[in-house]
Amino acid sequence: MKALIALMLASACTTVMAEEMPTASNEPLPVEPYTYSQHLDIAKVISMTDIPSVCEVVPARMTYEDSHGQRHLMEYRVMGNGCSNN
Repeated sequence: MKALIALMLASACTTVMAEEMPTASNEPLPVEPYTYSQHLDIAKVISMTDIPSVCEVVPARMTYEDSHGQRHLMEYRVMGNGCSNN
């Protein structure tokens, strides 16, 4: 009886741990283009690309998690850091 209970507890713990661990997927995230009318659900920013030192609009990407824990890769346009007002 004790062995059966221990086996059930071990199985339940393994299942819970498997649900909490992120899955190692070899598939890259699809790039989602940003639009101004889009409602963003960003709970945590994972990474952002560096903005180049050019004086023009350039693409940038942000990897983030939404409030449901799903990871997204969003591409948007931003002005480069190379413009000066001299």
